Amino acid sequence: MSQSIEQPADGTTGRTPVRAVPTSADVARLAGVSRATVSYVLNNTSAVRISEPTRERVREAARELGYVPHAAARTLRAGHSRLVLLPTAHVPVGPLYSGFFNDLQWALRRLDYTVVQYGSVGLAAEDAARAWAELRPAAVVSMGEVEVTPGAVEILRRSGVKAVITVGTRAAEGTHSLVLDQPRVGEVAAEHLIATGRRRIGVVVPEEPGLGMFSGPRLDGARRAAEAAGATVVPLPLAYTEESAVALAARWPELGLDAVFGYNDEYAMLLMRALQDAGVDVPGDTAVIGADDLLLGRLLRPRLSTVHIDLIEGGELAALVDDAVNGTADATGRRPLLDSRVIVRESS
Repeated sequence: MSQSIEQPADGTTGRTPVRAVPTSADVARLAGVSRATVSYVLNNTSAVRISEPTRERVREAARELGYVPHAAARTLRAGHSRLVLLPTAHVPVGPLYSGFFNDLQWALRRLDYTVVQYGSVGLAAEDAARAWAELRPAAVVSMGEVEVTPGAVEILRRSGVKAVITVGTRAAEGTHSLVLDQPRVGEVAAEHLIATGRRRIGVVVPEEPGLGMFSGPRLDGARRAAEAAGATVVPLPLAYTEESAVALAARWPELGLDAVFGYNDEYAMLLMRALQDAGVDVPGDTAVIGADDLLLGRLLRPRLSTVHIDLIEGGELAALVDDAVNGTADATGRRPLLDSRVIVRESS
């Protein structure tokens, strides 16, 4: 059975008309300039001198027509893109790292890069590299769990990626590797607790998936400090829930701990509240220290001692990306990052 389409009085069909996609030629006609001028203006080309009134006329014409430059076509013409691909982290990201990511993206935007976050969950190293390479980014900045292997770097380089930068707990061959010294975070926390006379130290090990890449090295660092001083470290698995913290606090008398390093401020605050509710005096019975130096830790009573972590600034990393893309960065290799120092407050 066929269906007829109702026609308006003007004889046209009832379908929504398809609007033509505006082109750079349309913008050029409306602005009264050449297509080359449109390209120079909308791509922020500084090599060609164009007066500000002309630039504004082109921008206004583009706004009026709803014209947006085609990124893929621009990449084909230039031979490279202005995309920076950030594989999404596979771990719960706390306030410290959220702020860092935000600063990085703003800094890259100011350098005229477009930041694309890419979900790579479940992909092996070289499969992930092929997926990233399909977008033809100018740079890849990897801060997730996907390992950047030499084979993955080769795939990215062959596809035209100019810079591969990793931020993690170990160096990756063929990249600019910014290495976070996670063991040092645990080491300085334990050293502080030992210096205050504590001998049996609990170290929180988060049960949330993905955090092992940070918590394992921090536990190792705490053990290193304890072994040097003849103290004892006890790993404390803890989920980020009130129920898990209450259950751990209930076991405190049998554990016989006189101090705890909470992995970071969030876990430390969660456990400290549960310990206080269970009648454990902080710091009298048990000293508590976290890491990340979050503002909220200073609002608690007692105020939370913490390990302050000096991350690279987002602007510094953005500048490294730009230098690597332009070929002016130093040779690839390992660069240690993260300096850690204890800030002593009332909880320890």
